[in-house]
Amino acid sequence: MGCDGGTIPKRHELVKGPRKVEKVDKVAELVARWFYCALSQEKLRRPIVACELGRLYNKDAVIEFLLDKSPDKTPMEAASHIKSIKNVTELKLVDNPAWSGDKESIKGDKYDDLQSARFICPVVGLEMNGRHRFCFLRNCGCVFSERALKEIKSEVCHK
Repeated sequence: MGCDGGTIPKRHELVKGPRKVEKVDKVAELVARWFYCALSQEKLRRPIVACELGRLYNKDAVIEFLLDKSPDKTPMEAASHIKSIKNVTELKLVDNPAWSGDKESIKGDKYDDLQSARFICPVVGLEMNGRHRFCFLRNCGCVFSERALKEIKSEVCHK
């Protein structure tokens, strides 16, 4: 039964220490940022738009967010700074020829490489997977890696 004198409880059995804080997986956070819409949490699909903070959205999710003016709906934190469609820029992304995510049938027995990206930089060829910084030009919407912009050293689009 216990506490009959035959057992002596140890300190770790009696005193519960502080709970360990769960650490956020950095790789999973980057994958979520580059593969999912910041507003609707759905997979990114064309047309893709970006705000001045660099968050990626599905354009239809932004339009639905702007059209829904019901008073009971609280504004989403991810898009509270977007007041009109002029606050976002439609991105011109280059497809990665090595990416085969949507081409294969999705079953439970397939390995998903989280480091392979759907889009690449058209100048350098870096994958847009979160490991490298990417920038977009607000006037035309072209997307480049930061390394390509340093090499070009130009404020105009190379296209």
